[in-house]
Amino acid sequence: MNVQTPTHSADATTVEAALAADNQQVVDSESATRVAMSNTLLTPRFYTTDFDEMDAIDVSPVRADWDQLIGQMKSDPNKGHFKKNEDWDKVDWEGMDPALKREFIDFLISSCTAEFSGCVLYKEMKRRGSNSDITTLFQLMARDEARHAGFINDALREAGIAVNLGFLTQKKKYTYFRPKFIYYATYLSEKIGYARYITIFRHLEQHPEHRFHPIFKWFREWCNDEFSHGEAFALLMKTDPKLTSGINVWWIKFFLTAVYGTMYVRDHQRPEFHKALGVDPDWYAHSVFSKTSEISKQVFPITLDIDHPRWQPTLERLNKANVDLAAAEKKTGIARLWGKATASARAAAAFVSLYTIPAVRHTVPAQTRLEPAY
Repeated sequence: MNVQTPTHSADATTVEAALAADNQQVVDSESATRVAMSNTLLTPRFYTTDFDEMDAIDVSPVRADWDQLIGQMKSDPNKGHFKKNEDWDKVDWEGMDPALKREFIDFLISSCTAEFSGCVLYKEMKRRGSNSDITTLFQLMARDEARHAGFINDALREAGIAVNLGFLTQKKKYTYFRPKFIYYATYLSEKIGYARYITIFRHLEQHPEHRFHPIFKWFREWCNDEFSHGEAFALLMKTDPKLTSGINVWWIKFFLTAVYGTMYVRDHQRPEFHKALGVDPDWYAHSVFSKTSEISKQVFPITLDIDHPRWQPTLERLNKANVDLAAAEKKTGIARLWGKATASARAAAAFVSLYTIPAVRHTVPAQTRLEPAY
């Protein structure tokens, strides 16, 4: 029996169908794809890992929570959600402030690339694995990420651009991470994604006059997908106590510091975007860090001390070093080399300063699973 491909990724039940849906078949914008292809410390990356090691995971220690989570994801509460409907307001792209338009498009391209990065990694794990627990999970997560990426591309298409996702799959550079680093980085990416989206969503509930684009109306269901994906990685880490103890606690601290620092710097590159939302970037960063830290207590034995007197000033130094690094990139000759070297050294010193702030320790609860509460 022939199964018809859905016309929209939002209606697809598998990642393969989502990627083959009509709304994914777009002629790419060269400029958008070029931005998505870039590899810097601040741009989303594509990852690969030891898939055999991941396929060998035994979820027996967390079986009850695992089955409940998989059942919830299979029920697919967001099927059909990520597409335009009568709530999608017309966007005046031509009348949008040029600086805001530039920053918002950058935000959409970065978000699309990040979502598709997860889709590629999860789809590959599903393809290579034979462990039904693991392949089922990654098939479901890849389905969700493909929907998200397709929805963002729908929004970008209105501005006359789109990211060629198939081209990214073939041509973008892949970074190898050991499975445990994939767990730490992806868990934090999913949970901080939840915190970011829900913070914006709740803010715009109270201040709808700042909702300058309709995509923000979809953020609640979107962030709930991110939350459930983070739950999956929390359970994967709970299958092996060594992943969150001993020397690995230092790795956890490294990834917490890197993810928080990267978010702070990246968001401060978009002042007009946050101004249009009516959000102060420093307030937003602290709110997101607070939520993420509280959530991550479910599996990590430490949180970063984001109220430490050295935290905020050092983030500001890190951001200033990044601004100077970007300025140096536009220069030539000795001025360029010297500017990049000094700015990079200052950025590294700021990161070390953040990393050496003593962490806050706590007892990890016996019960791992959480539900969205913000």
